[in-house]
Formats: sequence, structure tokens, C-alpha cells
Amino acid sequence: LSNIVASQVETHQEYGGVVPELASRKHIEAINYIVSRSLAEAGVTFKDLEAIAVTNRPGLIGALLVGVAAAKSLAYCHNLPLLGINHIEGHIYAPFLALLDALPFPHICLTVSGGHTLLVEVHEGWQYKVLGSTQDDAAGEVYDKVAKYLGLGFPGGKVIDDLAQKGNPSAVKFPRPMRNTDDYQFSFSGIKTSVRYFVEKARRAGLLITIEDIAASFQAAVVDVLVYKSLRAVKATGAAAITLTGGVAANSHLRASLKLAAAEIGAEVYYPPMNLCTDNGAMIAGIAYQKYQQGLRDGLSLNATPKGSIF
Repeated sequence: LSNIVASQVETHQEYGGVVPELASRKHIEAINYIVSRSLAEAGVTFKDLEAIAVTNRPGLIGALLVGVAAAKSLAYCHNLPLLGINHIEGHIYAPFLALLDALPFPHICLTVSGGHTLLVEVHEGWQYKVLGSTQDDAAGEVYDKVAKYLGLGFPGGKVIDDLAQKGNPSAVKFPRPMRNTDDYQFSFSGIKTSVRYFVEKARRAGLLITIEDIAASFQAAVVDVLVYKSLRAVKATGAAAITLTGGVAANSHLRASLKLAAAEIGAEVYYPPMNLCTDNGAMIAGIAYQKYQQGLRDGLSLNATPKGSIF
């Protein structure tokens, strides 16, 4: 009924990444306003609600605490059930918000964001089997770090994607870590380091190469690994489709490459609209609705958990 997003990009841009303390303070400043605006836009009051849902894991502890404290207070004051929701589950659910009954089960979900990169086999009833995850930096995190090193600003995903469209993806042969391992794990830290070493070497040698070519070659390496392992998972499990979610799901090259590769094996690719790729409340409310129907209820002792298991 409403989906209000309060962006903090401008707050963190000058630091080249998210500053946890500032993120928490901005959450405190925004949360009451966002709740009020959401209710107004939806045309409802607290009396019309059946439950309160909140992201309580995983993530930055300060930011999570603000949301959990607010949700617990609202649940207590209005005598409503409380549901703690996994942030990753929200992303996995996001394509369903747009597709509903068109989304087949089981399917393989590639979740790619600034904090997470993982492959999950998703079954009916929102049951999951984690096939693999990143062993170091997440894909979105590497985009941000490479963009910062190249002086391109924060966040790095869109600016690198835009530059890459003007460059040659074959200009530099950056490594594809763990691409051919017999599993579904990822590792992107090595690509980030290779970009740095290449740029330093190119500067010393006076090598003429454009920032567009570096961006395109870097992006090609990351996308190649993501697509290759996703397709392997589809073949191994016999899943009918792939969903692409998370902030990096907005990347044009990843979308196009995954769709093209999937078509070669007869698999469909689904992804949410752009406004549901990045973090948003609608995806949390959506999976919370499913969990509520399944009987999930959390008490007021619900805690914020920054790490722990994915599910």
C-alpha cells in the first residue's frame, strides 16, 4: 500500500562508504517520519494493521537496533503481533512482489548486494537451501571499493556500470576467482586487488588505458563468475528459473548476461523492478505476510542480530 525509502547516499558519499554511526543516527532521525508518512500514503491507521514486521538480521547493529526498538514499541503500544524478518529473505521475495503466481518453484535465487552474495535454492512455502555464498567481499562491496580507489565516488555500482558501457570488457584480463571450483562459493577480494595492481603497474609503465576500459574489464570479471555459477546451479538442481535480487540486480550488464546465458539452457530469468532491487520496506512486508500466514510470531524479547546464520 506504500513503500517509502529514506536514502542515506548523500550522507555517506564523502566518506566513500557507509559510516555505521552516521547510519544509526540518520535512522533515528527518519524512522518516526517514515512510519507516519507510510501510514498516510497507505490510507490506514494502526487500528487497521494485523501485525508489525521489522528487519532484525543481518546488518549493521546500530541501524538494526533502531528499527527493532521502534517495531517493539509499536507492537507493544498497539497490542499487535511482532515478526522479525531476515533481510536476505526480503531480497529473495522481492521478485514475487511483481510476478506473484508467475514465479515458478523451485528456482535458483542469486542475491547480490553491498553486503551479501549468495546462491539459494528456493522451494514453495519459502523454504531455502543455501548453495553457496561469498568467502570474503560481497560483489557490491567490491564495486564500491574499486570505485573509491579509482576516484569515482560512492556508491560504485551505477557509476562503474555506466562507464563500462563505453569501455572494452576484453581490454584487461582480470582473474575470475573460484569460477571453476567444484562448489557454489564466491570470492571477489582478489579481483579488487588485481584492479589496484594493474592500475599501479600501468601508471609506472605509462600504459595508455582508459578508465572506461578498466571499468568494463572489472565488471566483466565479476559478472562472468556470477553468471557461470548461477547457471551451474540451475543445471545441477533442475530448477526452472533464476531470480536476480539485491542492489547489484540493477546492474545492466549482469541482467543482460544472465538472461542471455539462461536462454541457452532454456531457463527463465526474473528480477524485480529497479525500486525493489535496493533495500526497501515492501520486500520485508511481503515476506512477513507469508511468514504471518505460516504462524510466525516473535515476542517483545526479539533481538537485533548483526551476523549469525543466513537463515
